[in-house]
Amino acid sequence: MKVFKFGGASLRNADAVRNMSRIIRAHASKPLWVVVSAMDKTTNAFERVIQKFLSGGDYQTELSAIKAFHQQIVHDLFENPEPVLLRLDQLVAELNSKLVTTHGEDWLYDQVVCYGELFSSVIVHHYLVTQGITNEWKDARQLIRTDNTYREGQVDWNTTESLLQSLAIKDKQTLFITQGFIGADEAGNSTTLGREGSDFSAAILAACQGAESVTIWKDVPGVMNADPKRLPAATVFKELPYKEAAEMTYYGATVIHPKTIKPLALKDIPLLVKSFTDPSQPGTIIHNCKVDHLPPMIVFKDNQCLISCKVTDFTFVNEEQLGFIFHALSALNVKINVMQNSAISFSFCIDFRESKIMPLIEKLQQKFEVYYNTNLTLITIKNYDEQSFETYRKQPGVMIEQSSRSTLQVLVKH
Repeated sequence: MKVFKFGGASLRNADAVRNMSRIIRAHASKPLWVVVSAMDKTTNAFERVIQKFLSGGDYQTELSAIKAFHQQIVHDLFENPEPVLLRLDQLVAELNSKLVTTHGEDWLYDQVVCYGELFSSVIVHHYLVTQGITNEWKDARQLIRTDNTYREGQVDWNTTESLLQSLAIKDKQTLFITQGFIGADEAGNSTTLGREGSDFSAAILAACQGAESVTIWKDVPGVMNADPKRLPAATVFKELPYKEAAEMTYYGATVIHPKTIKPLALKDIPLLVKSFTDPSQPGTIIHNCKVDHLPPMIVFKDNQCLISCKVTDFTFVNEEQLGFIFHALSALNVKINVMQNSAISFSFCIDFRESKIMPLIEKLQQKFEVYYNTNLTLITIKNYDEQSFETYRKQPGVMIEQSSRSTLQVLVKH
């Protein structure tokens, strides 16, 4: 059994769905799970719905635009679109019922954004049927069990494995269509696995069922040593060890979700990253291997915030004060991307998210003078050589520079 994952770019319009179906057809003779993301920028659109709803704005206009976008794709794909349109109407009605009440912003977020994946998977399922590709639609919320940490659900691996293995026994279909990014807690509330978490969903399905491999279909020819949109001379890796790929994702490389590698590495399941526009290309295989003399890997991470905590009584920063800072970060589930300290201050760089940043700053102000800068970019050069080291440490606007034996990080302002 293999697992395929198709992201939003590979489902952005009717032609993209047709292309996806051709890839699936070429592999549908063997057991296959297909994990799909929301189409194109649908998750962003649902985030706008939530913002409008919470602020008392006209969220129905945003929701109508999402519905119209999917209806257009349905009309482009199907000679008889009515059954699919009816199913979408049912999902929209369910969604509206979620917007009547809220148990907190994060809870609401997960109940709403999950419909992006539900919409796309329903369309894909029905389209494959019209193409003579027998498949069964599965609700990922009945397959992947998490806790109730909304927006960042933690997987209950034992329950999830039990659910998937019992499914494999009862169902003999060779092809299943399901959603990435989403699961459910014990109470049946929808949960999400972290932004762009569909890769992780594919890894969960593979690890819990002992899959032969996972393939992520992307709009790039494989894993590259830099974002080709920023560095056109970027090159494709033929293969990568699990450790190198995991470190790339840790530092912010978006080609693979950070949580994807661990479950696959533990089960020794290869991960392939291939081009959906040219499936004949070999792509990149991430597996248990050793690769000598890897070129520098350069990762750009935008939308960063630098927070500096300065002691107010001229004492040195000590373990108790650091403990206070880390406890505040942990309580808000905020991850540090890079940190640096001096005798009287401690600075750290995190992803900017206003709903997290402002409460964090308020907490830290109880003990420190707090300063912060936004609109920063963190650049990480893994396996740097002399040229890349000198090039990036001399970037204009460097606010933090750190280096180890193999990694250079610079935080720069625009």
